[in-house]
Amino acid sequence: MHNRICQFLIHFIQLVSIISFCHYASQIRGEDNNTTAAKVDVGIILDLETDVGKVMHISILLALADYHANASRSAIGIVPHFRDSKKDDVEAASAAIYLLKDVQVQAIFGPQMSTQTDFVIDLGNRVKVPIISPATSPSLSVKENPFFIRAALPSSSQTKAIAAIVKNYDWRQVVIIYEDSSYGTGIVPHLTDALLEISTSVSYRSVISPSASDDQIFRELYKLNTMQTRVFIVHLQPFLASRLFLKAKEAGMMSSGYAWIITDVLTCLLDSIDPSVIESSMQGVLGVKPYVPRSNQLQNFTKRWRKRFRQEYPDMDQVELNVFGLWVYDSITSLAEAVEKVGTTAIPKSKKPDTRENLTDLDALGTSEVRSLLLESMQNTVLKTGLSGDFRIVDRELQPSPYQIVNIIGKGERSVGFWTEKDGISCKLKMNGKKTANCNNKQLGAIIWPGESTNPPRGWEIPTSGKKLRVGVPVKGGLEQFIKVERDPKTQAVTATGFCADVFKEVIQSVPYAVPYEFIPFPIPDSFNLPDYDDLVHMINSKDYDAVVGDVTILASRSEYVDFTLPFLESSISAVVPVKNDDRKNAWIFLKPLKSELWITTGAFFVFIGFVVWVLEHPVNKDFRGPKRKQVGMIFWFSFSTLVFAHRERVTSNLSRFVLIVWVFVVLVLTSSYTASLTSMLTVQQLQPTITDLNDLIKNGEYVGYQKGSFVKDVLKRMNFDSSRFRSYSTLEEYNDALSRGSKNGGVGAIVDELPYLRLFLNKYCRKYIMVGPTYKAAGFGFAFPKGSPLVPDVSRAVLKVVEGEFMNNIIQKWFGNETDCPEQDGMAITSDSLTLESFKGLFIIAGVSAGSALLLFFLSFLYQNREILATDNSIGKKLSAIAKAFDEEKDNSSSKSEKPEANESQTATLFAASEASGEILHNHPLESPEIRISDSLGASPAAEGFSTTEPGTPVHETTTGTIEER
Repeated sequence: MHNRICQFLIHFIQLVSIISFCHYASQIRGEDNNTTAAKVDVGIILDLETDVGKVMHISILLALADYHANASRSAIGIVPHFRDSKKDDVEAASAAIYLLKDVQVQAIFGPQMSTQTDFVIDLGNRVKVPIISPATSPSLSVKENPFFIRAALPSSSQTKAIAAIVKNYDWRQVVIIYEDSSYGTGIVPHLTDALLEISTSVSYRSVISPSASDDQIFRELYKLNTMQTRVFIVHLQPFLASRLFLKAKEAGMMSSGYAWIITDVLTCLLDSIDPSVIESSMQGVLGVKPYVPRSNQLQNFTKRWRKRFRQEYPDMDQVELNVFGLWVYDSITSLAEAVEKVGTTAIPKSKKPDTRENLTDLDALGTSEVRSLLLESMQNTVLKTGLSGDFRIVDRELQPSPYQIVNIIGKGERSVGFWTEKDGISCKLKMNGKKTANCNNKQLGAIIWPGESTNPPRGWEIPTSGKKLRVGVPVKGGLEQFIKVERDPKTQAVTATGFCADVFKEVIQSVPYAVPYEFIPFPIPDSFNLPDYDDLVHMINSKDYDAVVGDVTILASRSEYVDFTLPFLESSISAVVPVKNDDRKNAWIFLKPLKSELWITTGAFFVFIGFVVWVLEHPVNKDFRGPKRKQVGMIFWFSFSTLVFAHRERVTSNLSRFVLIVWVFVVLVLTSSYTASLTSMLTVQQLQPTITDLNDLIKNGEYVGYQKGSFVKDVLKRMNFDSSRFRSYSTLEEYNDALSRGSKNGGVGAIVDELPYLRLFLNKYCRKYIMVGPTYKAAGFGFAFPKGSPLVPDVSRAVLKVVEGEFMNNIIQKWFGNETDCPEQDGMAITSDSLTLESFKGLFIIAGVSAGSALLLFFLSFLYQNREILATDNSIGKKLSAIAKAFDEEKDNSSSKSEKPEANESQTATLFAASEASGEILHNHPLESPEIRISDSLGASPAAEGFSTTEPGTPVHETTTGTIEER
């Protein structure tokens, strides 16, 4: 029995030896075959002490195995050379130098950390070796590093997706919590810019050191909890983030009203966080991560990956595959395809490193043309069947994919929506422009927020420390209808009443959340240089007040350092002046219809027209001849008589008739306007201001009153008022007293203030004062808050609700009472009823041009008729004297002719001869019983007028002064 056993063992040993020999021989033959095949050495630098590094390690092994399994016999083999950077930048740099100098790799994948990658990229640029890294820091630029290929999405690519979530819920302020490292700080500028594009500000930046203790983290969270912002964006590594959320839960910041958003690295590595931390401290958190579509290929690969992970790391707890592992697999696959495209011809052509002495490691690194070919082949790569989806590298940069928005519920996450650059937020991902499922017109699915709340947080709350909103209110001792502040002598509690205070209380009640507040008085003394409303508003900027309530006007200068709500009361600037006494009792009221300059111009034109008519009629019309006194009187009488159309003198010249037609029309318009204006003054009771324009106050050096503390003082200065002429008042009674006394008696000539105050004043003293223009627009009264306060939009919406409701009418009735029977004076500029020269300037120009033209034509004609006088050799004085004598000579301008013209001519010649002989005029004519009749001013014969007594056949003698008829 024993021998049989020994024989069996001998045969077994021999069989094992034969099998081992055959296996060894086959290995030898395989190695010999491989020596003839081309190989490409690829360096791989990973942090194998981290879970992410181990995930990438397994993905790389599987990617190379799949490549070699599918490659043909002639394909180029890829030999990986792994090096562990051990979470140290120096180790990563040393590993890169070793791979480049001693192994002479053609490409390097890694490192995974941004700080390590930065130095390795410099080496790659130096020796022209492609560096394919999954580092996510935005500070690593592919444009500045020609041999750098980014094999992961930069953290900056998710900022717009996060901003879209913030915009979706109309959050106006957020707090960024980030790690104090290059990984954390790299995203902050990009995230801040993305938030500013949607008008959201970063109220605070919380920096957490990776080595911070739990107490330091808790103190930082307590500081955040005392602030008003309740939206937090967390950009931390998983280990630090888990500690943060544990302390946030302890601080009560994972309850209702808070919103937490985590970035993609934390969301993708959520499985590396203790499930108990997720279940207890991260419920309701929103996260973003690159979207990876499900596929059978991915499902099969995941099974293979888990199996290989257990083989490589049997003593380690199972780690789940994440998107970084998928990106690594696709990157290595792309590298393998690039190697295959390069071919075998370029692989052996590597240059030996320079081994001269005194050279550094960088100088000793060799170069290879295959590296440039690999870079060129990989800089634009597309894997339609990539495990991570549509894996596209364009210009050495991995192109963004859709982002998935998840909600952490229980021990895991639930998808609630997607974001793409083209379509923005949607509850279902759109494929080829169509949604994959019905979204019911919702942008995001149902979200469970912290505290198991289903209502989205408002993003802003009163701090949980119990601090109330500090509201500053002005105390000025007057105009208490708008704001009145009182302090209880026993409890010292401050209460505010009045129109503005009541509106504020109603508005705060309309805000959809509780806002506790307390009023803090701000005295505004009655002095020129002491604090005013501008100083009150500045108290917000200095953090003394959280808001200002009162009759505070919205101004551009104030809005530079505070934010105003929508106005709850309109406002403009105008002036109030005393009214004049009733002009109807004035004995000289008949002069008021026309302004003095219009009276003077009209009188001057009467004289001018009279003179023109006299010049045109004097040579040919007896009515305009005679003694000088008569002629001067005729100039005034004839022109002014046209005012009442009482002139009886007839004109014979056509030029005179033309002038009179135009002038009579002007007179008609003037008299009609005068009559209408005077009638209005005598029949309509009017409140006429003592001053119609504020510029009159400046010209007259009047004092001007304004409400103390008001910005109206600055408006008056801009209008060039002398500040020494300003006087401030607080009450309506002071307004009345100052206007009653006037500037000469210690008062003012006008009160300049905003319309709400002036309306209140006129309701009480409407019969004594009147509002004059112009009116200067202002935005109105509003509530002031700190710059960027998230309360402003909510309070503004509440203001609209209050203003549009019945409450506003009731509160106006309460504080301002019923309207009086005062005339409507809402800021309309009141001007004088007297007619001005401007209204009739056109008429006077027409009349002047007509009369001047007629006068010019007359003189031209007259000079032409007497051109023989001008042609003489006499002196200028004699010529003028002769011209004047010719002008004064009477001309024959009769239009009537005798029935016997021959007789008339003979008798006229006889009359002239007799006159010259005797030196007498026609009164001394030797005819017996002459019957003389002078024709009227138009020169018409009596027979033409129908009242002549001349018998037919009676000879008629005509002279230049009239017609003599003799029986």
